Amino acid sequence: MSLDNGPAAGPDGRLRCPWAVGTPDYCAYHDNEWGVPLHGEVALFERLSLEAFQSGLSWLTILRKRDAFRRAFAGFQPATVAAFTDDDVARLLTDPGIIRNRAKIEATVRNARAVTELGEDLDGLLWSYAPDPAGRHPPRTMAELPTRTRESEAMASMLRRRGFTFVGPVTCHALMQATGMVDDHLIGCFRRTGG
Repeated sequence: MSLDNGPAAGPDGRLRCPWAVGTPDYCAYHDNEWGVPLHGEVALFERLSLEAFQSGLSWLTILRKRDAFRRAFAGFQPATVAAFTDDDVARLLTDPGIIRNRAKIEATVRNARAVTELGEDLDGLLWSYAPDPAGRHPPRTMAELPTRTRESEAMASMLRRRGFTFVGPVTCHALMQATGMVDDHLIGCFRRTGG
């Protein structure tokens, strides 16, 4: 896929962001989830965790293992994951359904503990970094999509100060895109707000 490409026709003829037309999994994710405003502590903790697991891998790998991740990490209930022990980490390292990366597994447990120690709502905290859509120029091509922004850098810095790991500015921007904090659907994509 060329970064200079704009929207591409999917199997139904509708124009989509070009990354979404490669597989049915990507198409369904693009059409139903990516960029849709997402709220709630559990939902946002799951997405933050999965974005961290994706680091260095294809998002398709994560999508196809998402149900196994949910089982392995107790539905991403922060209080439950925060109570995971070294035995739980050892168990997860033998689970073929997930990405068996010790650093990422331990980061998920550490981040769950950070969520439980926040003293404020994760939803409101993360969404406070959503930029004003009026100040953003809608992208026409993949090349115009940023991988990090001033807001994602600020979010990453805040999360790290509060004890989170695997939350760099690129991961935070991907989280913002996935959860609708920013609308990075290309101009012409049928999912773009306002067409």
